[in-house]
Amino acid sequence: MSQPSSFSDPLSEPFPDSAADLSPQLLTALISRRHPGTVVQSYEVLKSSQYGEAMVSTSGRALLSLQYAPGTGAGLPQRAILKLPREISEMIAPMYVNEVRFYTQIGAEIGIETPRMLGGTCDPKSGRYGLLLEDLTLRAARFPNVTEEITLAQIESLLDTLAALHARYWQSPRFSSDLSWLETHVDGPVCRLMNDVVPMIIQQEIDSNPFKRELVQRLRTSGPQLLAGTQAVQRHQASLAQTVLHGDTHLGNTYLLPDGGAGLLDWQLTVRGHCAHDLSYLITTALSIGMRRQHERELLHRYLDRLAALGVAQPPSFDQLWAEYARALVWGVYIGWLTTPVVNYGWEINVVNLLRLSTAYEDLDTAKRVAEVM
Repeated sequence: MSQPSSFSDPLSEPFPDSAADLSPQLLTALISRRHPGTVVQSYEVLKSSQYGEAMVSTSGRALLSLQYAPGTGAGLPQRAILKLPREISEMIAPMYVNEVRFYTQIGAEIGIETPRMLGGTCDPKSGRYGLLLEDLTLRAARFPNVTEEITLAQIESLLDTLAALHARYWQSPRFSSDLSWLETHVDGPVCRLMNDVVPMIIQQEIDSNPFKRELVQRLRTSGPQLLAGTQAVQRHQASLAQTVLHGDTHLGNTYLLPDGGAGLLDWQLTVRGHCAHDLSYLITTALSIGMRRQHERELLHRYLDRLAALGVAQPPSFDQLWAEYARALVWGVYIGWLTTPVVNYGWEINVVNLLRLSTAYEDLDTAKRVAEVM
């Protein structure tokens, strides 16, 4: 299988890894490529968070107040979120490249609720990147996590958002032309990161964290077995109907709007793949164990109805989707949250996500479903 084409989009001047090193000139260069003629006259860093602070995971964040030169910046927000590298590292750079490429090449066409981009840059060789997005709090967005209740109507809205994304690119002929750059779960730089580097990090988490170690033991498996199962499922699902996936749809990468709409954040793991990947990770992290058990079948039926209404001629049957939904859970357990250090989101969020995912893994007999495609 051919690898996605290389992508490099650095500014002429290296983009800093800290908000303290920004300048109006750098911000102007970043924004004006997307919005020609825009000039940032001045800016203020209202807040800055690095790895280990707040809810920072793979990227640092800074909240900026922007002042545009007179006659420029019309229609652009005066507050924005700047995503910066967690660290300057070529190893983690593929995720940054992937997200900037998503926003610069298809972000404006996907037709779903996602943050508006003001500008983005990346240098895969150094790992330097900057991604400037609208501050969603100006639209009164709420950012849920697993420590709070989410209603059935809210999860339905999120599933409708996924259905709109998936339907738009379902078996798209563009995957062999202008969208051939999209990575998959079995090919590309992010795939290599997940298969060559991340398993070592996960095993360290299992070995050093008693909760994670005993959770894996309770599932009667091991890190290497979960890795082999994840890879087998990804090879299998790569042979099924393909679409554009968000790729990392845990509840913490979503937002809810006052009008009932719902959107998706953090596109670092976006790929071309099978829809069950996004569905499984969203439903099993967003809903409490009791709500998932009560509603997951009706939610999958709703999703299939939405696909049909949006023009997908040959969606999977319910039984086919149910089987792949169960299989995809192995990724959520292994890559999704065994890999996540407590420092990223705090102890409670880590534990609740793993408890929900591992319970679904048992409820849906994921181990048996995975074994069928090994």
